Amino acid sequence: MESRKRFLVEARAIARLHHPNVVTVFRAGEIDERPYFVSEYVPGRPLSALWVSEVMLQQTRVGSVGPYFERFIARFPDVHALAVASIDEVLGAWSGLGYYRRARALHEAANQIVVRFGGRVPSSLPDLLSLAGVGPYTASAIASIAFGVPAAVVDGNVSRVVARLFDIRTPINDGKTKAEIARHASRLLDEAAPGAFNEAMMDLGAVVCTPRAPSCLMCPASAWCAAFHGGRQESLPVTPARRVVPRVEYAAFVAACEGRLLLARRRSRGLFGGMWEPIMLMGEASDAKRSAVVRGLAAPRWLDRGAVEHVLTHRVLEVRVFAASLRHATTPSIEHLPSDYEATAWCTQGEAATRGLSVLARKVITCAAGTRQVDRRRLPVHERDGS
Repeated sequence: MESRKRFLVEARAIARLHHPNVVTVFRAGEIDERPYFVSEYVPGRPLSALWVSEVMLQQTRVGSVGPYFERFIARFPDVHALAVASIDEVLGAWSGLGYYRRARALHEAANQIVVRFGGRVPSSLPDLLSLAGVGPYTASAIASIAFGVPAAVVDGNVSRVVARLFDIRTPINDGKTKAEIARHASRLLDEAAPGAFNEAMMDLGAVVCTPRAPSCLMCPASAWCAAFHGGRQESLPVTPARRVVPRVEYAAFVAACEGRLLLARRRSRGLFGGMWEPIMLMGEASDAKRSAVVRGLAAPRWLDRGAVEHVLTHRVLEVRVFAASLRHATTPSIEHLPSDYEATAWCTQGEAATRGLSVLARKVITCAAGTRQVDRRRLPVHERDGS
């Protein structure tokens, strides 16, 4: 019990090493500023900033989030500004962060907060969990950090710390294991300062109790860490074997006319939902469908600009890029395009940025601006003869 108390004190001390304005974490002797601002440290900063940052930090590293967060908050400084914005504006500000369903859910949740809670971020776990895109992790983080609610945060870092502390040898993705980790995290929680303690646990996992080569000798919990005393810290937590990531082929058709590009918007459900991009067809698409797209655009010639690769969590996309300059801004009929698309538009580069382009779309557009000439043997017959 005494060692546990000491750990709580030291963990809270880790969390209280704050910059005057932002929560900080220490990595390899450097200070990385976490992007969110907490109301008790910055009076007047809207709690929506904490909510936005926690959503951005889902499946995205702290170092990648900072610049996007600042731009997003400058564009949408409070819940009302986010709620009245169009989804294209929100996706445009989010562009580059990936996992675009988070941005769509954030926009939906902002409208829910305005309608149901008068524009104020709710403080209770049930109310937070009722918002679009808010799960147990995000709800616990907001409730504990902003409102002092004694709710334990369990993310990947905390799960790793707890699995080692209590020598949990079952797969970490197993439902029963997750429930066991959540119970232990709740038992450990310092209810007098839940926000600071949660941050300490997350930082401990990010900085000290790392996936590989954990710094056990400097860990405040090593005295009662079961994995450390058993020499199993390197083998825990037990993670499932990585699955082979499939590679999926696409062909992208980048049509330009008088300084504008033809873009298509994906439907809100599915891959890159709601984002704009040059027309892309899966490699398995029939020649007839590809031919219909090409005939609809009436391009005199398509140039093969090479290929780009885009790595997603569960697949790798290999996209062959074809580019053409059209004499007229012809817009293909939606029924000739894959069912993934719901709208098309001719846009300048500046207009495209405000509509929301995925990272892949930016790669494709950049590739299309290259100068490599076509290898006509790679093209279907109807494209070789310019028809």
